[in-house]
Amino acid sequence: MLLDSHLVPETVVKPGSFVGLMALYESNYLRLLRLIPDIDTLDGCFRSRVAGDCDLHVEILELSRYTVTMSLTYHLETDEGLFIDPDMTIRAYLDGQQAEAMSIGKQRQESLRRFLCEHERELDRRWQRNILLNKWLEYLSDQGHLILDR
Repeated sequence: MLLDSHLVPETVVKPGSFVGLMALYESNYLRLLRLIPDIDTLDGCFRSRVAGDCDLHVEILELSRYTVTMSLTYHLETDEGLFIDPDMTIRAYLDGQQAEAMSIGKQRQESLRRFLCEHERELDRRWQRNILLNKWLEYLSDQGHLILDR
């Protein structure tokens, strides 16, 4: 398996470029595989618990021969009830070994929503979502999260 521990997507190519975005997708895929090694065989809902961190929830939304679409989120209890954040929808392209953040849920913090809305170009929006996914996957791996089949 390839290791991306030395891969820093922001420095591989020009940030914001199409080629840079594809490198980021590849890095996301490698980080996602570290989190969910059996990504191509899982179906249903899963949870990873690590001491000192929030429970990570993964739901496989769609599974096909070449793609897996999933929801990746934390469920946070607040005084106002359950808060789901960042609630990302991710599509993993198994044949291309890439993973893309498709969307960030509606409950995302308003400051990030404004930041994403400021960029009108699709490439900019995809770049920002996937940098967030890449950093979050790195954090989850560092915390010891691991999703395995029941």
